[in-house]
Amino acid sequence: MPPGTVAMVLAAAVAHAAWNLASKFKRGDGVLFVGAYTCASALLCVPISLAFGAGEQQMLDWRLWAGATFSAVLHTAYSLTLQAGYDRAELGVVYPVARGTGPVLTMLFAILLLGERLSTDAMFGASLVVAGILVVTGNPLSRAGRRPVQGLIWGAATGATIAAYTLWDGYSVIDLNLAPVSYYAATLLVQSLILAPSVLHRRRRARAALRADALPILIVAVFSPLAYILVLTAMLKAPVALVAPLRESSIVIGSLVACIWFREGHLARRLAGVAVVMAGIAVISL
Repeated sequence: MPPGTVAMVLAAAVAHAAWNLASKFKRGDGVLFVGAYTCASALLCVPISLAFGAGEQQMLDWRLWAGATFSAVLHTAYSLTLQAGYDRAELGVVYPVARGTGPVLTMLFAILLLGERLSTDAMFGASLVVAGILVVTGNPLSRAGRRPVQGLIWGAATGATIAAYTLWDGYSVIDLNLAPVSYYAATLLVQSLILAPSVLHRRRRARAALRADALPILIVAVFSPLAYILVLTAMLKAPVALVAPLRESSIVIGSLVACIWFREGHLARRLAGVAVVMAGIAVISL
């Protein structure tokens, strides 16, 4: 993978970690929070997509809206599955299992379904990245409480939805030749419509939620689409099977920040995991 593309995916990982950390400071209703930043992201991305030359022709292309609609359904399924897992099992199990299984499934299905072919070195580097992520997150079962099996099931289900939307979005920008910015802007618009009934049902709490979470909403609204548009652009230049594990290096950044900022501990193990991830990135970039 070209070093410039690696740098693009790593920049996306930093942006992804930034908006995930911002979301930790959410204080209001979760559905209103997601609806607010999704709508704000759409309002931000649509004018940008038009300014960068998406043009009326592509915005009226049925393939754009068909691809974006299916993508929005998959992204919504991911959000709902993740939230259901958090409601029924330990976050410390669901999250690392999801972020670990997601890139593994994406790699496998990108090779089987998209026909991608990776060199031995590239496969080894991607495997190192996944292994390093697992070292950083540690053994989820050690903090699983009384429901380890549920956590594993919901985490794996969430990882499957991550793989599903990653593969579909890769197909959309590569095979359907849809511009990443306009494609994701359309996806956000459809997601906003999907979330609209739930948001309207909570409209009496909307003003208080917006006041309480104004700054996190703004941060997520900017950095979430930035991160994913960088990933979609990278898919045009590198195999999806390599982009997927690289983008999950965001969990390394978030884990280190959590360790230092929130004093979660296990710094030595997390640094060891970072070293493994960096080695994998070096192999992929070379």
